[in-house]
Amino acid sequence: MKILDRYLIKQFSQTILFALLVFMTIFVVIDLMEKMDDFIDHNVPFEYIIKYYIVFIPDILKLMLPVAVLLACLFTVGKMSTQNELAAIKSSGVSFYRYMMPFLFVAFVISILAIYFGGYVVPIANKEKIYIERVYMEKGGSDNDNNVFFQDDTTRIVTIAFYNTKLNSASRISIQKFDIDNINHMTSRIDAPKMLYDTVSTTWNIIDGIKRDFTDSGEVYLNFDTLNVAYLNFSPNDIIRKQQKPSELTLPELKIFAADLARSGNNPIAILIEYHSRFAFGFACIVVILFGLPLSANNRKGGLALQFGLNLAITFLYLVFMKVSQALGKNGSVSPVITAWLANGIFLAAAILNIIRARK
Repeated sequence: MKILDRYLIKQFSQTILFALLVFMTIFVVIDLMEKMDDFIDHNVPFEYIIKYYIVFIPDILKLMLPVAVLLACLFTVGKMSTQNELAAIKSSGVSFYRYMMPFLFVAFVISILAIYFGGYVVPIANKEKIYIERVYMEKGGSDNDNNVFFQDDTTRIVTIAFYNTKLNSASRISIQKFDIDNINHMTSRIDAPKMLYDTVSTTWNIIDGIKRDFTDSGEVYLNFDTLNVAYLNFSPNDIIRKQQKPSELTLPELKIFAADLARSGNNPIAILIEYHSRFAFGFACIVVILFGLPLSANNRKGGLALQFGLNLAITFLYLVFMKVSQALGKNGSVSPVITAWLANGIFLAAAILNIIRARK
């Protein structure tokens, strides 16, 4: 690696870290001012307020990373131009494409790290953040889930009024089975005050319930003390996962959740879009660099302020377009992969055209 490459990588990386630090500080201060009343009203202990913002930082960094990379590129190139370093580099015979390589190298490394960070670190931090919100800010029980209902397969619906995650027990449960040829016709129903999970056999046992089978001639009742229902497709972890937000799920958990939804007859499109979008969003840094670097490297009328505004507008337009395309793709008309990568593809093509035009 040449001295110039090391110099550019060092300057660019330091500026990115500084930009992230500034954004993180501003974000935390603004959010703290907004939530201060909630912390006071719910008597949240000071140590949990500190912990709340520690686990909130990863999500802030993920959201601000593309903007920080773009602004770091702008200020790094702008500083070099002001100090006549950029002119010296050009006069020494270094082409614009060669000059871009250290910036793209840093952006590529950051993109790879961003995929892991957004796919694993951020969801784990979000779980802790939501836990604090439920327990200390909204007075919700973290060990219990209320009013849980989901489709276990294409013809079976499970309803749980109260679920204890520590005891793996469900209270006031109902399991409804429907005719596969006539989904409006219920063929059987089980109601019980309690259902326990047997970790040895990995099956559910329903306690003190009643089972009703509906036939053309009427109903058949069966009262039971314990009924083993090995045909149920969910485990305690599945119940917990079904109640979690997508932002709490890691990449493997999102993939499992999507498979569970598909198996039970539900639409997994939204989860699959979230899954692929985490990969696409990770490479946003490369896209914004390809867009911003040609604009920053060329002296334009209006100076740094115009370049700053133009680059920032393009970045936010890119991020907005990404969110809009994801929302539109949830109707299933476009595959989740195309939906997630559509913004990257369009803006990457536009960035390449911009680079070619900038060098003419």
